[in-house]
Amino acid sequence: MKDGVVVVVKSECPTCQLVVPVLEQLASDIDLMVFTQDDPTFPAEAQWVVDDTDLLVSWGLNLDAVPTLLRFEDGHEVERTTGWQRAAWEGLTGQKGLGLDLPPFKPG
Repeated sequence: MKDGVVVVVKSECPTCQLVVPVLEQLASDIDLMVFTQDDPTFPAEAQWVVDDTDLLVSWGLNLDAVPTLLRFEDGHEVERTTGWQRAAWEGLTGQKGLGLDLPPFKPG
């Protein structure tokens, strides 16, 4: 996996739908890659969205739930969080003010 921030989502997940504005904000501010498990057009048809409908990436990352946010350095995972937790997402991404109109927490 390349260095940077990775998020795994699926369109049928209510929490994933909730964080779409956060994903769009992050994609404009940092190097972000979003893997989508069930719909290659969710959350957007954008260069930062990658089709994972075969679940190869998800299985390789040993995911239990979505959304899962991960950070990679030197090709290795160094941090992850599952669900939406504003403080955890801000800490992992180094970005402040994420999803201020969203509740501070919603499990995945």
